Amino acid sequence: MKNKALIFLSGVLGACLLLSTTTWALEFRSIAANATIMYDAPSLKANRLFIASQYYPVEVVVSLEHWAKVRDISGDLTWVEKEKLSEKRTVMVNVPLADIMQAPDSKSPLAFQAEQRVALELLEFSTPGWVKVRHRDGQNGYIPISQVWGI
Repeated sequence: MKNKALIFLSGVLGACLLLSTTTWALEFRSIAANATIMYDAPSLKANRLFIASQYYPVEVVVSLEHWAKVRDISGDLTWVEKEKLSEKRTVMVNVPLADIMQAPDSKSPLAFQAEQRVALELLEFSTPGWVKVRHRDGQNGYIPISQVWGI
């Protein structure tokens, strides 16, 4: 009887572990419009915390019918109206000055540089450890994922 109970418990624990690893998918979005108000609660009557600019990347941590609780690069949690979120993926530079290369290789020629807190459109995941990005001015290149937030 003890062996059956242990087998059952190990199966239950294994299933819980499997579920916990498969349900924690990160959902990153960006702010769709300039001057989007971020609130401290899911209500237009809540306190206004700050104004986010277009393409500001956020991680959705709670999703309600009309509101999303989001985390930003600073780790701050705020609420935003869902209609203000875009499906467009952006990342934000998290180092003082990032070198964006022409190819996913640190020895590749430099495509352009971006300063800390600059939002870049995420185009594709390329070679492991790199992502292809586009600056709002149209320049494309590759940046190490360690130098951006929003992946």
